[in-house]
Formats: sequence, C-alpha cells, structure tokens
Amino acid sequence: MGSKQVLLNFLICVITITSCDTPKQVIVGNELALTRAKQTLDSLYSNYSVPGTHLLRENYPPNITEYTATYLASEMQKNMPNQYSYLWPYSGTFSAVNALFLATQDTTYQSLLNNKVLVGLEEYFDTQRAPEAYASYINTASQSDRFYDDNIWLGIDFIDTYLMTKEDKYLRKAEIIWKFIESGIDDKLGGGIYWCEQKKESKNTCSNAPGSVFALKLFQATQINSYLNKGEQLYNWTKAQLQDSTDYLYFDNISLNGKIGKAKFAYNSGQMMQSATLLYQLTGKKEYLTDAQNIAKGCHNYFFMNYTPKHTDTFKMIKKGDAWFTAVMLRGFIELYQIDHDKTYLNSFNKSLEYAWEHARDEKGLFNTDFTGNSQDNRKWLLTQAAIVEMYARLAAIE
Repeated sequence: MGSKQVLLNFLICVITITSCDTPKQVIVGNELALTRAKQTLDSLYSNYSVPGTHLLRENYPPNITEYTATYLASEMQKNMPNQYSYLWPYSGTFSAVNALFLATQDTTYQSLLNNKVLVGLEEYFDTQRAPEAYASYINTASQSDRFYDDNIWLGIDFIDTYLMTKEDKYLRKAEIIWKFIESGIDDKLGGGIYWCEQKKESKNTCSNAPGSVFALKLFQATQINSYLNKGEQLYNWTKAQLQDSTDYLYFDNISLNGKIGKAKFAYNSGQMMQSATLLYQLTGKKEYLTDAQNIAKGCHNYFFMNYTPKHTDTFKMIKKGDAWFTAVMLRGFIELYQIDHDKTYLNSFNKSLEYAWEHARDEKGLFNTDFTGNSQDNRKWLLTQAAIVEMYARLAAIE
C-alpha cells in the first residue's frame, strides 16, 4: 500500500507540476522550450523575410533609410541605407536553425539550412579578395569590410553542422573560413587575431575567444594537431592579455598601442568559458576546468541580477542587453554543464526565458531585450530574435 501511495504522489506531481524539481525541469527545459524555439523561428521568418529572396531585414518594423549599424568599422558603411540585414544578424539564423537541428535531430532543419539559410548566406561570400571570406554586406552591393569575428561565428556553425551530419561540404566551408582567420594573425602584441581586415587597430576578445573555440572544434572534426595547438595558443594569449584578474571575466579588446578597452560583454567571457572547457576535455589539464568554473561564477554574478516578480520568489534574471551575447554565453555554460553537471546556471537561464515568454514578447511573437517586460523596444533587431530561438533550442537539448 505504501508503494502505491508513493507512485500516486509522483503522478500527481507530474500532472500538476508543483514544486517537484525533476518533472518541472524536464517540462521547462525540453518540450516546452522546443515548442517556443519553433514558434519564435516562425515569427522571425514571418516578420523579417524579404519576398522573392532568401535574405532578411535588419529590424522590425523596417527602418531602412534611417538605420545606422553601430557595430561596423567603416563610418561610410555604417550610414548606408541597406535593403537587407548585415551579415552578423543574418548569421544568427544559422546558429538558431543549427540549434533546432541539434535539439530535434530532424532533417527538416537541415533542409531549411541548405535551401534557405545557406543560400542567403552565400550572397555575402566574397570571392574577389584573397583569402575568400564572408563580407559584412551582400556581394552585389559596394565592397564592404570583412570581420574576423563574423567569419569565426560562421565557421563554428559550419563545424557544428559537420559534426552532426559528417557531410564534407560543411567541413570544407569551415576550412576556407579558417584560412581567412589565419590571415588575421600576426606577431604584434605577441599574437592574436585582429577584429577587422580593413582596420587592423585592435585585437579583440570577440575574435580570439571564439577563434580558440573554432580551432578546437576543427580539431574535434579532423584530429589535426595544429588546430589543437592553435586553439590552446589563442586561449592562453587572450587570457594573458585581456582577463580581469579580479573577477575572471574578459575585457573587450587591446589596441596595438597596448590600451585596454575595458567593456565586458557576455559573449566574450562565455566563449572563454567554452574554450576552457573544451581544452579540459581535449588535454585533461585540470587548470582549464578551474578556469571555466571561475568564469562561470563570474558571469552569473555579473550578467544576471536578482529579480523578484510580484507573488513570486526571487531568482537570477538575465540582465537587459544584447540577447545574442547572452545566447553565446549560454554555449559556454552548456559546455561546462556537460562536464560538471551543475545545473545552477542553466536553471537561471530556464527561469529567465520562462519569464520572458510571458512578459517580454509582443503580439507578433517577437521579443524585447528587457526580459522583465518593464521596457519595450521600438524596433526589434533580427539578431535578438535569432538568439531567442537559439537559447530555447539549446536548453531543449539538455538532458
């Protein structure tokens, strides 16, 4: 009779989703998150697609004539009215669809990659300059700057697709991109990758931290030792040049004159967390695991805040900011979770995104950058929506 009562209590817990932690985590972290990823991707394509093309708008509602991209190196290019999004926001859809492909193992998402995402992506591919690489705007327009970090994010996605499918075409693309990345490395400041091919004035964490991740993933795919060596070198260079020793987080960049740009962004530290975790897996050196865990703690303290909604307990909420930076940081937390199985940080992501679904989403199914819902964005950036898809999908894949 006692065992029947235990079973009954368990079933009640599952059905009502009360305070029993395990079933609640399964529902928030898997099926529900997956549904939300799919719905947000549908909203993205409904609101940003450009009819008759595979390309997307930068913002919704579109503001083509008055939009200034603040993340480009060239003042002239920043101020150009462009019909389509720049490469960086577009590339976010590659990561988003890849994350759904990984979570579902559904080849429908590979078809979406091959027949839509990658077809549009090739319009940014520049074959006029050597090495070949992706430019920041479509190749039928005036020649645009090429960014090492933009290309690294794509290289990581191509490698992730290769690791899922073992189809050589994805690996070949990643290897082409790596040649371009290598062209952005020199001995100034003792090594490191520049930010922009046309403006070699600084070496940034956003090119070197993911550059390390990219190299390590290339090693996983090919077992070529030079990639492992380069991944470790880039990690160690970035740590030596750009880590804040007081909290283990990472500054943004170092200029060739040695001046440090001290802004801290979630993706920079998140990529160093992921690189450290990969290095621990690949080399067995425990100092890398310690590094990753220190960065994780620092990120949780810095990029989250204590938030107390009405009639609800306080929890760690993702701070308002660039959602894509947060999505890239999540990659580091997930990589670390696969090693130490500490779900503390992922629980904070789950709770934040659970709250955001109810409070930060508009009637179009698009998200504001303030997950509390206390402020709304007049226009919603393509990259923000792609990041939301990626986060829900990656959380859905957690066992």
